Amino acid sequence: MGMTTTAAWRRVTRTGEGDGVPTAAYRVAAAVALALLVLAALGAVLGPQWDPELMHDSIPVTTRSTAIGDAPLAQTYEVRTEDVRVELDGGWVEARLSLPVGATGPLPGVVFVHGAGTGRFAQAFVTQAHALAASGVVAMVPNKRLDTYTLRHRDYVEMAADYARSVDVLRARPEVDPARVGVYAESEGGWIAPVMAAQDPDLAFVVLVSSPVVPPRQQAAFAVDAYLRNTGVPQGVFRAIPRAVGLTSFPGGNFDYIDFDVTPYQQRMTQPVLVVYGTGDVSMPIEQGALQVLHDTAQAGNDDVTVRYYDGANHGIRVGGDVVPSFLRDLSGWVRGLPGTAGATPQVAGEQPTQVYVAGPVPQPRWLVDGSVMLATVVAAAGMLALAGTAVALDRGVHEVRVRRRRDLTADERAGHRLAPGVVGPLVALGAGAAVTVVALVWYLLAVARLAMDYQRDPWVVQGGWLAVRLLGIMTVVAAVLLGRRVGAARRAGRRVAPGLVRTAAVGVVVAGAGVLLVVLAYWGVYQLGI
Repeated sequence: MGMTTTAAWRRVTRTGEGDGVPTAAYRVAAAVALALLVLAALGAVLGPQWDPELMHDSIPVTTRSTAIGDAPLAQTYEVRTEDVRVELDGGWVEARLSLPVGATGPLPGVVFVHGAGTGRFAQAFVTQAHALAASGVVAMVPNKRLDTYTLRHRDYVEMAADYARSVDVLRARPEVDPARVGVYAESEGGWIAPVMAAQDPDLAFVVLVSSPVVPPRQQAAFAVDAYLRNTGVPQGVFRAIPRAVGLTSFPGGNFDYIDFDVTPYQQRMTQPVLVVYGTGDVSMPIEQGALQVLHDTAQAGNDDVTVRYYDGANHGIRVGGDVVPSFLRDLSGWVRGLPGTAGATPQVAGEQPTQVYVAGPVPQPRWLVDGSVMLATVVAAAGMLALAGTAVALDRGVHEVRVRRRRDLTADERAGHRLAPGVVGPLVALGAGAAVTVVALVWYLLAVARLAMDYQRDPWVVQGGWLAVRLLGIMTVVAAVLLGRRVGAARRAGRRVAPGLVRTAAVGVVVAGAGVLLVVLAYWGVYQLGI
């Protein structure tokens, strides 16, 4: 029905506007370069760059030994478990108690506060709870309440109230000294435990393991940055961090917890605090977090903060899949030795941590700040392309029926639904190229995310995939330039670009839909030129 993109190119270079082959090719190349420059500038203007601040404050580590000063001698008991029910406001959860057999009470107790995820006692904190119980501490791991916990909605103050019910249950146990019950919080639980401590001054202690400390949005940007650097992505990919994490509204709504600030609650913690990080945890601000806790608790006149770093340990304080034995020893010793171990010396010990960048405020896009609007825009643009293709197919079918029924049509009338010479190929390449490039970009980002979360590198995917996405984007711009030249040539020759209302509208819809997708691609960095 028309010429291919290659044929259109040959026609341009043969006849164009009377140009010779070199002149026409140069003009196409210049037009493509100008279009790419405009898209690069547009992408830079529409959103922020990513330039995290270097971390200059370093936490001083006194000794590599993590041993807790004044910790009592270790004891070993058999451990038995018992499942209990915890009544909540509007629901209930089961909890598993790990109890030392033969230990004389009343004993200290620990309630575990889960990190992100489903949080079932059958899988979570099994090793830690057993180690504590074996040393003479009653450990309680409640199931996480999930009916009020989703990806879009999390209320850390409400979650603190739910975990406080477990604290009440543990305090009521006959084996437990209610004045010696504290909490162990890991990861996301680090935004919950300080709320519990601020609202319940009688809580005996707080253990913060791999605590984010900074608001969720800042921690997310910090973690993504670290994962991408570890994966070895091209510099241009980092532009996506503030444009994704910095949105004021996310697709589907809610996510209001993303800016939750735990600082005011940490500034009211008067309990002894044990802060624990693994030096192999790239997802958390391991130096900044400890410094912030030390600063915040000092506002409450509390200097009973002990900080420990474990060499090579990951987010779960594991090395090679196993919880670090010295961490289990130090944890149980610190808990059993309270209040004597509250001011354990040295205050900061273990392997020297390294944090290159600060987890700080995330720059926000200037205009494209609503994720739902952006998603709707992409879907609408893709729908425009599909609608145009469907309309042309139906119009072509109607025309063919007319041709079969009418035998008195002239040759021109029979071919009357054809677009101007050389238009079809670039038009199809423009619409299909824009759509395929968007799909390729989404695939690339998801592939990189999988590699990053698994701490893997794959140059073919990371480097080659990004190059392929950008080449697709450039080829789409080439198609747009060729289409513009063919349309201009047809109009100068007095030809119709598209016969009939349907096909004329279809051409306009394809150009508009593809144009929107090109702007979206520019926004996400496909056309960036270092500006």
